[in-house]
Parts: sequence; structure tokens; C-alpha cells
Amino acid sequence: MTEEELRDCLQRLEQGDKEAFTLLHNTIRQQVYGTVCLLVNRQADVADVVNEIYIELFRSLSKYDGKRPFGAWLNGMIVRQCSNWKRRSWRRLRLMNRSREHAAESLYPGADAQLLVQEQQGELMQLVSGLPPKLRSVIVLRYYGECSYDEIATALDIPLGTAKSRHHKALRKLRQQADFTEEEEMKGEWTCLPKVN
Repeated sequence: MTEEELRDCLQRLEQGDKEAFTLLHNTIRQQVYGTVCLLVNRQADVADVVNEIYIELFRSLSKYDGKRPFGAWLNGMIVRQCSNWKRRSWRRLRLMNRSREHAAESLYPGADAQLLVQEQQGELMQLVSGLPPKLRSVIVLRYYGECSYDEIATALDIPLGTAKSRHHKALRKLRQQADFTEEEEMKGEWTCLPKVN
């Protein structure tokens, strides 16, 4: 969908057009879901965070500046909602830990959770999830969201230089943690990460 078609869809959505909602949802759902999966550690939380993003999207729709790219605005909203969720989750976790002292809790992940767990067992995903949130956000937006540095800076509301330096720092940390050898790089592994000097 082009930016012009997207603006038209957003205008229709503000007027209550249900077809516009379906069109927008079909256009952005993979981006929203995929980005949240990469930014939120627990699969059980992904659906809740995605729902909060859609709620915030509709609340903030009137504030959207049509001169800015929608993708960057949406990515910024996704990152903010994931950060908000993590803060609230930390509070809930402390309460849960207190209750666990009195009763054992068992979790039964659904089929989606099992697929995600299998995906996350890859070494690179483990390394990315071990990054601090600020660095992880940049890596996810750069390689999963295929955002430029300008788009990352806009989405995270940071200067362009900060986006580039966080990207550089994140790649350096990933390489240090992975303890890459020249042989592994020559085999073509980790090709998604450019060489950092």
C-alpha cells in the first residue's frame, strides 16, 4: 500500500469505515506482530501487547502527522508500547513471585508458543534477546523492520547519530558474545550482521 493509499485509508478509518480498518489491519498486522515477537520476551504476552498497540493506534490516529512516514510512526508506537508493557510486567512479576512462595504455578504453552520457542532457540535470536532494550530495539527495527537509520531515529525519537551509535554498539556486543571466528564468517553464517571495525 502506498503512502497516499494509506493516508486515504486512515482518513476513512477516522470516519468509522469498517472496511478501512480491515484494510489497515491486513497491511500492518505482520509488521506489528513480528516486531512485538522480537521485542517481548514472553510469547504469552505478545497478543496482549499487540492489542494494546491497536488500541493506542486508534487513540492516537488524530495526532498522526500525514507528512511523516506512517511506518516510522507505527514503529515508534510499537517500541513504546513494548517498553510500557515491560515496565508493567516487572511490577506484576514481583507480585507473582510473592504468590509463588505459597503455591506452585504451571504453565501450558499453546501451539503458537511452542513454535516461537523453537524459533528463539537459534543462537542469533538468543544473543539479540540478551541485548539491552535500547540496543535490541535498534537491531530489530534495522534487520526485521528493514528501517533506515533515519526511520529508526524517527521511530525511537532519538538523534540520527544516536541511532547509528546504538546500532554499532549492538553489533559489537553481538560479535563479542558470539565469539565469531573468521572460519564461521567465511561459511556465510551471520550474514545479516555487517562487519564492524
